[in-house]
Amino acid sequence: MLDLILAILHHLAVFSLVGIFAGEFALLRPGIEGRRLGQLGSLDAAYGAAAGLVIIVGIVRVIFGAAGWEYYVGNWVFWAKMLAFVAMGIASVPATIAIARWRRTAQADPGFVPPPPEVARARQFLWLQVAIFVFIPSFAAAMARGYGV
Repeated sequence: MLDLILAILHHLAVFSLVGIFAGEFALLRPGIEGRRLGQLGSLDAAYGAAAGLVIIVGIVRVIFGAAGWEYYVGNWVFWAKMLAFVAMGIASVPATIAIARWRRTAQADPGFVPPPPEVARARQFLWLQVAIFVFIPSFAAAMARGYGV
């Protein structure tokens, strides 16, 4: 029963992460300003929190799940999935830094609008995350079918 609960929590955390990311992607557009910029910053913070939750629940699942930690430690597909997750996290950093900078500037200057080239650059990093993310459920599906051991 514990394994089922951990699997459910892990999936809910991952789906929350994807939903928050989709909201962030939708808001990060040229011309974003004021209240929307604040919402974007809040979503970005929630994205980080959801990623942390995915990691915490994932670690608990590895340790206490039915497969046992030995299954994961020796599974190259698991490590490829972890590498993709870390790469996605690293790819999120430039956009997070830009969003934080824009929010600080907008607090000092309520009429501030991030320059379109900066928004375009931040969106490139969001697209990179999308490209990396495709591998995560692919590796998860492979693991669920016994690949990598």
